Amino acid sequence: MDSADAVTLRRARAAVRAHATTERRRRFAPLLHLGVPGAASLSVAAHPATTDHALRCDLVAAMLARHDGEHLLWLTRPGELELHDTDAAWLSAALAAYAEAGRDLTFVVVTRHGWWDPRSDVRRVWQRIRR
Repeated sequence: MDSADAVTLRRARAAVRAHATTERRRRFAPLLHLGVPGAASLSVAAHPATTDHALRCDLVAAMLARHDGEHLLWLTRPGELELHDTDAAWLSAALAAYAEAGRDLTFVVVTRHGWWDPRSDVRRVWQRIRR
């Protein structure tokens, strides 16, 4: 997300809100989502230890092929908004899949307290997210 436009900001905030209100566990497996937060989206388990780069690329490409129109690709995981191995693994796969499809990528990492774009370092953090 080179320039954080209003639609992307709303979608990223909606992803944080949905994650914060539905995931109650402290420890959980990361999930990769593609779609519109709060509406139609696809999800896949995103633990990088169970996949290699080629499989991650194929999974992102398959998700992308099933969704037309504007969307957001986001990774939900526990922890802080700093670079984790999971973030790097899925960002790399997403970059490859989107480049192959000739589409623009908007990717954010979502935790209970905010979101972060690892490419531009744009982030938003809340102490308590409200509806």
